[in-house]
Amino acid sequence: MRKAAVTGHPIGHSKSPLIHGYWLKQHGIEGSYVAQDVPPETARSFYSSLPEHGFVGCNVTIPNKEHAYNAAEKLDDAAKMIGAVNTLWLDENGVLNGSNTDGLGFLGNLDQLLPNWDKNGNKAIVLGAGGAARAIIWALLSRGYTEVYIANRTMEKAQKLADHFGPNTIAISWDTLGEKLGEADLLVNTTSLGMTGQPELKIDLDNLSKSAVVTDIVYSPLQTELLRDATERGNRTVDGLGMLLHQAVPGFEKWFGVRPEVTGELRKIILREMGLA
Repeated sequence: MRKAAVTGHPIGHSKSPLIHGYWLKQHGIEGSYVAQDVPPETARSFYSSLPEHGFVGCNVTIPNKEHAYNAAEKLDDAAKMIGAVNTLWLDENGVLNGSNTDGLGFLGNLDQLLPNWDKNGNKAIVLGAGGAARAIIWALLSRGYTEVYIANRTMEKAQKLADHFGPNTIAISWDTLGEKLGEADLLVNTTSLGMTGQPELKIDLDNLSKSAVVTDIVYSPLQTELLRDATERGNRTVDGLGMLLHQAVPGFEKWFGVRPEVTGELRKIILREMGLA
């Protein structure tokens, strides 16, 4: 029986066992997917010895994504550019492969809920400069966005990210955000602002075009203040839950040999678990 896991520290809050458990049952696969607590100090050695722990692969969440990156013997292009790994699997030769599927999850969510969203234009504003921002900038550039503006409270972090991704990415100061919103076809919040227990994200959307798409990677609450404000003024919006669901697809396919689908039923199951349905 093939066994996979979600790993991190702490890990009890993860919804991944519910997602993968649903797919295993749906496809009648004799396999298992569990939550495995892996403290950061032992993470690299754990990932380097997955077979000894009985796993064919795993997902990786905070704070272990860089440890997984360093443990992987082979990295795909997304992992190399993002600099972190959230999915590990052993190939037919026993080589430990690493990928970062957060960007694919972001794209899959928008593709499903707002088909042709990327035909809307080619200028995006990304709020934040952390790990999620890296994945989303990679995703947008892979879809042909020609201008990705990175706005962060700490300009230095935004500039570092812009330098990493090259000439199509431009760091802007938080103070000039209102002015830049007038040029954006897409606005993405990758910060934790607006998440349950965190301060709200306070930005003025007055200059944002009504045709622009607004999305937030936060999914608790499902409708953040940013999404509510954008919806009220007529913008199309996409919440962050689908990113969580879609980023799980490639790993399941690698471990269990079947490419699963993100269905409305799965979304409802997760919303119920979160007390939102």
